[in-house]
Amino acid sequence: MAITGIDHVQVAAPAGCEDAARAFYGGLLELEELPKPAALAARGGCWFRAGAQELHVGVEEQFTPARKAHPGLVADDLVALAGRLREAGHDVVFDEAIPGARRFHVHDPFGNRLEIRQRST
Repeated sequence: MAITGIDHVQVAAPAGCEDAARAFYGGLLELEELPKPAALAARGGCWFRAGAQELHVGVEEQFTPARKAHPGLVADDLVALAGRLREAGHDVVFDEAIPGARRFHVHDPFGNRLEIRQRST
């Protein structure tokens, strides 16, 4: 018996987050929105596909943004994505702390930290 991968990660958001989540994750990051099962849809939030995995935005009643913990996403054009995010008013901070890794950090509309790396070729 072994863990064979990651199915999804979840970031928390406040109630009423859906429009902003769709604009950021679906619009700016171009992630495909997935339908939530009916039993979960009433809880709010939304789900997106990120490659073979999923990113779930879940509503948390006592919401506090994750400033350290973060999902690590992979982009095929890091510089173009950074430009798109900056044009939309998001602060993008490139980080060279890991040798050989091209990456930056950005916060979603709710203040959650995200890491985005360049896809390896």
